[in-house]
Amino acid sequence: MNIILLGPPGAGKGTQARILMDTKGFIQLSTGDMLRAAVAAQTEVGKRAKAVMDAGGLVSDEIVNAIVSERLDAPDVANGVIFDGFPRTAAQAEALDGMLSAKGMKLDRVVSMEVDDETLVGRVSGRYTCAKCGEGYHDSFKKPAVEGTCDKCGSHEFKRRADDNAETVRGRLVAYHAETAPLISYYEKQGKLVTVDGLADIGDVTASIASALDS
Repeated sequence: MNIILLGPPGAGKGTQARILMDTKGFIQLSTGDMLRAAVAAQTEVGKRAKAVMDAGGLVSDEIVNAIVSERLDAPDVANGVIFDGFPRTAAQAEALDGMLSAKGMKLDRVVSMEVDDETLVGRVSGRYTCAKCGEGYHDSFKKPAVEGTCDKCGSHEFKRRADDNAETVRGRLVAYHAETAPLISYYEKQGKLVTVDGLADIGDVTASIASALDS
């Protein structure tokens, strides 16, 4: 099964993707990770992407699409993939439809994680991670069981993303609503869209997604 998790930055897509990887055996395809991997492996498309980035430019849709297509040829995606951060625009969504069809694959479900913008600003601006293992925490919603100690690995070092602040989050939300939110109607017309309450407890969101996929 191949799915897309849609939702604005901070909606919890990464958390739910990790759960799906653990429970369903899906592979998470993050455009950022795929881009870095292609550059490191010095594939043909990776070399093109590196040249653009080294020149200070933005990687084009053509290159991003080529990197996604290349990744979909790997054998480890046979059990299903979760598209993370792709597609971001209607043009990318159309390109994804075309490449999946050409490879004899299909998109099964698109899960839209719906959240309130202002609540999301508070959620994102309060989050931080373990510097060692990457376990996520929040000032209000998920503190370590022992203050200053990671629940998962015991590390005492934590970090916050520089762009996890209210002003930056609001700017990212504006971009999301302008470019990515229209994909909701795009996939709704294809009959592939399901919506879940992204502000519910993590376990409830997971259950809602599992129910949507099983149906």
